[in-house]
Amino acid sequence: MGPAPKRLRVIVTRAREQLEPLASRIEGLEHEVVRCPLIELEPVGPERLDVDGYDWIVVTSAYGARELLRRSRGDLPRLAAIGPGTAAALREGGIEPALVARVSTQEGLIAELPSPPGRVLFAGAEGARRLLVEELGADFAPLYRTRALRPDPPPTGDLVVLASASAADALAELGLALPTVSIGPETTRAARAAGIDVVAEAETHDLDGLVEAVRAVSL
Repeated sequence: MGPAPKRLRVIVTRAREQLEPLASRIEGLEHEVVRCPLIELEPVGPERLDVDGYDWIVVTSAYGARELLRRSRGDLPRLAAIGPGTAAALREGGIEPALVARVSTQEGLIAELPSPPGRVLFAGAEGARRLLVEELGADFAPLYRTRALRPDPPPTGDLVVLASASAADALAELGLALPTVSIGPETTRAARAAGIDVVAEAETHDLDGLVEAVRAVSL
C-alpha cells in the first residue's frame, strides 16, 4: 500500500452564496479548507427581461441562469449553456437546455450553435467577454456584476481552487504565488494570462469536476 495522500490546506474562492457545497466536499477528501471568497455577486439590470422574439438565449454561468429564469417574461426560446454547471442550474429551474457546449467557452458555444443562429440574446455578467455579441450580432443583457474582494490578511495555503475567471483576476491582484486548480478553459486562460500557475483543470467543468481535480493533485 502506498503512502496516504498529503493533507493540503485548500483555499476555496467562490462567492459566499456558492462556496459551501464545494468547501464541504473538499473537506470530505480529508483536506483542510480555507473559506475565502474573492468575489461577490450582485444582481443588476431590469427586474423583468422580455425574451419574446429570440431564437436562442445564451447563458454562461449558474448564477446568470438562475437570474434569467427569475426575471424572464414571455416564451423562453431555446437555451444554450456554456457548461454542465450552467446547464444544471437551468434544469433545477425546470428548463432543459437545448445545447450544452462540449467545450465550456464562448468559442465552444459559437461552434455548436446553428449557422445562422437567428436572433440571439446573451444574458450574463456585466463586463463579460463580448465575443458572442461580436460574432453572432447578439443582444446583451447584464444580469449581475462581479466585484473583487481583497481579504486582509491574504489567505495562506497549499492550493487555490478557482471556479471563475473573475476569481482568477482577484487572486492575481493579491500577488499570491500559489498553485491553482481551475474549473475550465475560460478560468484557466484568465489565470495563466495573469501569471497564475494552473496545475490542474477539471475534466468536467462543474462541481464534480473540480472536486476530482483537487483529489488528483499531488504537490
